[in-house]
Amino acid sequence: MSAPTEFSAATGIDLAYGELRRLAAAYLRGENQGRTLEPAVLVNEAYIRMTAWEGVHWRSRSHFIGVAAMIMRQVVWTYARRRNALKRGAGGQRVTLTCELAGGNGGTIDALLMEEALRRLELESQEACRVVEMRVFGGLTVPEIATAMNQSESTVKRHWVLAKTWLKRYFEATQPA
Repeated sequence: MSAPTEFSAATGIDLAYGELRRLAAAYLRGENQGRTLEPAVLVNEAYIRMTAWEGVHWRSRSHFIGVAAMIMRQVVWTYARRRNALKRGAGGQRVTLTCELAGGNGGTIDALLMEEALRRLELESQEACRVVEMRVFGGLTVPEIATAMNQSESTVKRHWVLAKTWLKRYFEATQPA
């Protein structure tokens, strides 16, 4: 059974909830056990924000998940920033994400560092930044991203290679010597 070409946020979340929750769990896996941001909370917050938008027509599952990925990125960043502000100077715990950009094999990366990197990457290439959001926060494949962005798969692959290369250099440059 194929997904409808247009659907509401409620329909979209019904179709994608399990997948988004698995992705959220994977990204938050590297965070310390005492965390307060749970995968279900992350997905639910994205859902609440998306259902507040009126008149949005979701073109496809990929479009819906791409937008959900962008919102989950914003939620994680806001959470990490608040947690960092509360713990500043007190040896607070970092909020980390687990993703392939962090060196593979379940490597983790600081959520605030990732957000800063993505903001800088966005200045260089908005498209590359969207591809990272959709791959890292949305778990979409190259064909799904191509559909969501209305671009060819080869263009999406070029953006992905650019983003990985740029982010690798950025993370290497920000590591303490």
